[in-house]
Amino acid sequence: MICGFLIVFQFGSKRIFFNLSAYFNPMLFNSFQFLYFFVVVTAIYFILPHKNRWFLLLASSCYFYMAFVPVYILILGATIVVDYFAGIYIEQSQGKRRKAFLIASLVANIGTLAIFKYYNFINDNLTLLLHGVHINNPIPYLTILLPIGLSFHTFQAMSYTIEVYRGNQPAERNFGIYSLYVMFYPQLVAGPIERPQNLLYQFKTKHEFDYQRIVDGLKLMAWGVFKKVVIADRLAMVVNNVYDHPHEYHGLSLVIATVFFSFQIFCDFSGYTDIALGSAKVMGFTLMKNFNRPYHAKSINDFWSRWHISLSTWFKDYLYIPLGGNRVSVPRWYLNLFIVFLISGLWHGASWTYIIWGGLNGFYLVFALVTRKWRNKMVDASGIRKWPVVYSILQVITTFVLVATAWVFFRAHTLADAVYIIESGYTETGADVVNLLRSVPIHNFLYLRDIAAGGLVILLLEMAHLVQRKTSVIGFLNTRPKYIRWSAYYVFVFLLLLGSVSSDGQFIYFQF
Repeated sequence: MICGFLIVFQFGSKRIFFNLSAYFNPMLFNSFQFLYFFVVVTAIYFILPHKNRWFLLLASSCYFYMAFVPVYILILGATIVVDYFAGIYIEQSQGKRRKAFLIASLVANIGTLAIFKYYNFINDNLTLLLHGVHINNPIPYLTILLPIGLSFHTFQAMSYTIEVYRGNQPAERNFGIYSLYVMFYPQLVAGPIERPQNLLYQFKTKHEFDYQRIVDGLKLMAWGVFKKVVIADRLAMVVNNVYDHPHEYHGLSLVIATVFFSFQIFCDFSGYTDIALGSAKVMGFTLMKNFNRPYHAKSINDFWSRWHISLSTWFKDYLYIPLGGNRVSVPRWYLNLFIVFLISGLWHGASWTYIIWGGLNGFYLVFALVTRKWRNKMVDASGIRKWPVVYSILQVITTFVLVATAWVFFRAHTLADAVYIIESGYTETGADVVNLLRSVPIHNFLYLRDIAAGGLVILLLEMAHLVQRKTSVIGFLNTRPKYIRWSAYYVFVFLLLLGSVSSDGQFIYFQF
């Protein structure tokens, strides 16, 4: 539900109510509202002189953010003011005073997260603890909406003050430019989480109109829309039916829904990222790569070097390394890894399902390190390395199974649902497959057409990923003859129109 932004003017005893919500509509990246917004802003951007472009982008970003929940622009503005002055004072100060300003900035950002995202979660768990000793919890609950993209822009803001503190980034004196760094609309809501060294200077660089760059950016945006409305939203039709009522299904149905969700969340999130990178590229900005064919990973460590790269590297630079990284005793190293992934799970959501998801991924990494020598001996004894292709395929499949199992906790509504899905998926799937081969009906099994449609869109995605092993799809097409390029464009548009799914369009990661 979107909150209104109500302004009240008082004239003596008379009040006039002015509802700004009537002038704002949520602009999802896959909506026509965003298309109109993007075209108008981009056209004006290239018409304006370079010195005025930052102001246009800042005003547009404010409008873009307010289109979701207008009043929360005040929260974002407050943290921007704190971090802007904190950066300047950090640069000008020495010793403990310098550190105090950094702590003030971090407290402001983490405190905002804690209040809006974790307050009620902490309060719920405190209530349960107190209930165990027959004490009523006197702390009230808050009825508030989570500001959209809060985890993303607070982490980006924290990276700025930390880098200023470390001496890697000069404090930005232009308040508008710094505000734009936090609010740049292509990556404001769901990343990638940028670093000041990569983005701030780009707002001061003049970007010329470049036809090829603009075309490539538009193609990347189109590919992102395709991944969202054709692949992710189609897979969601199966995933939502099963995960919303998991106890009505068992065995193979749950496994198929889990596999589909693994690809749904990838296409949903990476689709958003492609649109963000593409829209920024059209205007001349380069944002960091956030995904690199993660389901082709051959280990959990490899997977996390390919998935949500901006967040993984953020935790590495600002949490894992400060904790000591791997430059400590082996037990402490394992603990550092586990702590990082627990916090990563909590970053994704105020729920035990997210915490367990993060902890499970941390366990995977630690277990892989503990058993590395034993596993290498087993592999050498099996002789499977003689067939490198087969060995690579087995590594990819094993990694995918582990990742998909963890995704169950990410997607399930409750821990009980997650446990049921995993238990039934692992214990009853074999029997379901045998029954299907014998043409025995399975109660509440998924429709064959839904499975076929989901399998087809996943196949299309993997065909694109095979091309991406050597070059980007856009780069590949740019080197083909004109008749091949345009044939591919027509097929793409046909598949986009034919295969798009009508839905509410919400991106999964908007809730974080």
